Amino acid sequence: MSTSPPPVSEPDPSALTCPGDRVGLCAGCQPKTYRYGTGGCPLCQWCMASAQEKWGPAVRYLSTRS
Repeated sequence: MSTSPPPVSEPDPSALTCPGDRVGLCAGCQPKTYRYGTGGCPLCQWCMASAQEKWGPAVRYLSTRS
């Protein structure tokens, strides 16, 4: 079972290691996370862990860009 996400005021650790132009808000719980560019994810590590618990470890997301 995963832990609950931190408050919105605390960023995901991935946001601290990526360039500032690749930081965005988590699509699930809204703290800052590494969202854009190669290696980015629309979900923070806590929301992604929750999705993997629900759907399995192979869960992925689709790009909505055309």
